[in-house]
Amino acid sequence: MTKQAKEAFDAKRFLQSLTHQPGVYRMYDASGDIIYVGKAKDLRKRVGSYFRSQVDSPKTQTLVKQICTIEVTVTNTEAEALILENNFIKKYRPRYNVLLRDDKSYPYILVSDHQHPRLAFHRGTRREKGRYFGPFPNGVAVRNSLRLLQKLFPVRQCEDSYYRARSRPCLQYQLKRCLAPCVKGYCSDDEYNEQVELAKRFLEGKNQEVIEQLVGKMEQASAALDFERAARFRDQIGALRQVQERNAVTGNQQELDVIGYARQGGIAAVHLLFVRDGAVQGSRSYFPKVPANTEDAEVLLAFLLQFYLNDQVERRLPREIILPEQNAANVLDPEQELKALEQALAQKIRMTHNVRGERKQYQVLAQKNAMNALDSKANQASTMMMRVRALEQELDFGRPITRMECFDISHTMGQETVASCVVFDQQGPKKSDYRRYNIKGITPGDDYAAMAQALQRRFDPLKHGKVDAAPMPDILFIDGGKGQLSQAEDYFADWPTESAKAAPLLVGVAKGESRKPGLETLILAGSHATIPLAADAPALHLVQHIRDESHRFAITGHRQRRAKVRRTSRLEDIPGIGAKRRQRLLQNLGGLQQVKQASIEQLAAVPGVSHELAETIYHAFRDE
Repeated sequence: MTKQAKEAFDAKRFLQSLTHQPGVYRMYDASGDIIYVGKAKDLRKRVGSYFRSQVDSPKTQTLVKQICTIEVTVTNTEAEALILENNFIKKYRPRYNVLLRDDKSYPYILVSDHQHPRLAFHRGTRREKGRYFGPFPNGVAVRNSLRLLQKLFPVRQCEDSYYRARSRPCLQYQLKRCLAPCVKGYCSDDEYNEQVELAKRFLEGKNQEVIEQLVGKMEQASAALDFERAARFRDQIGALRQVQERNAVTGNQQELDVIGYARQGGIAAVHLLFVRDGAVQGSRSYFPKVPANTEDAEVLLAFLLQFYLNDQVERRLPREIILPEQNAANVLDPEQELKALEQALAQKIRMTHNVRGERKQYQVLAQKNAMNALDSKANQASTMMMRVRALEQELDFGRPITRMECFDISHTMGQETVASCVVFDQQGPKKSDYRRYNIKGITPGDDYAAMAQALQRRFDPLKHGKVDAAPMPDILFIDGGKGQLSQAEDYFADWPTESAKAAPLLVGVAKGESRKPGLETLILAGSHATIPLAADAPALHLVQHIRDESHRFAITGHRQRRAKVRRTSRLEDIPGIGAKRRQRLLQNLGGLQQVKQASIEQLAAVPGVSHELAETIYHAFRDE
């Protein structure tokens, strides 16, 4: 994997398009994890130093071997790069950076999913059910926010063990910081849950909505002559207004998204800076697919809606969005479009492009990163087109190549075999068309049979004329030698000539005797003629990219399938054993090993297990 990841990342090509401006660079490994974050006064010189012919540091040598891709964020000054580097290191905790041991992950505020929910500090894996708010930049910010929430909303923050052991209200009730749901008779469930919902809305940044609701409740209590309750609401409203004035949790100064936008040659780049608590917490570039003749206003508005209305990501919406300055009136009219966006988001968000001071600096920074991202993307697209044209010449292909596919097989000692199919077009990887096939019913370790089954499952729908079948590729690469290639030849030998989709050109990719990257040979179907390519040939770089991507995709699928098998109990494969019976067997007999060693009588003594089922379980383990 190390050599393939190194080959897949073309350092020379990446450095050619890299800017000399200051900024921060993030290095990723083959699994997509950030392994190193660094800052530079000159990005090209600093990143280029990692790929010199002679590198003395063993740490740097190990790091470079694992690099699969690099992303950069341009800054105005080296000082800004230093601050941003620190933020990224705290957030991503890369493997090869120096890390503080007491800052393991971002903290959150948890609103638990109990009958009487609690507000709590949370850091780490989200195992507990409930609603998570954050992330916060550090633990101090969370604890300060919890202390503030305790003054505003009388919701418990005690541990469950303390809550269950109470027979009378604690001091927090006397201080009017909790409604004492732990003791019956002090508050109703509706009254308590009402305060919990108000706290949630406050954490979402809907301060004004919370104040309006409290004003309404205060007026209702006053009309009902419940002046004590009205006074409590009055005090809550006063505390909330003070918080809003001094901007303690979710003020406009602390929370905004800054958007940079650039477009050229059919490619649009949108760069987002995420500013939280007065600092840049992260940034990312997006490249939306833009149909021809689409106005910039439509592109940016579509991005805003799709980004902020993504239900799959529990994204905390900002209080303010800063738009690009240049031609802002033509890109997006805030007055015209803001109402529709606010209605869709169900939250009032300030949107502006005319800014000064610190906001202006953020705006310029986002625009600079958008331009840098656009230049890099355009350079990658032109390089990809050049490599496709070079492959057309090497294969003497009579027409433009629009779609390429590659198959690979992955397994461990023949177990949990997975076949991958990756797709490339003239723009590069087309990941939406990637497919994996779990191979079953073959002799373990028979790669030829696995390849034959994968080809059938991929191309049989096309052979039978199914409308929803994936399109036929121009070239089909087979990762392997002549044996693997022969499986594809056998499959397409009887391909119907009257079919509207002609069979693809079949090409085997052999790694050579030493199996070293750079020595790959292409094998043409039929004649089995070989096409050796020079190590610096653009066509070879394209083939290596496709082959390595299919290999990575197959290995990832195989590892996932293998992990799933490890998590699955052998009991679940026995007919008649569901989740409840499995749990009873394990609880009553003490574990899986005890179940395997149990007699039929011991198994039948478990509640819910008949004598016939006990015999089935007994013989299932003896027949393994």
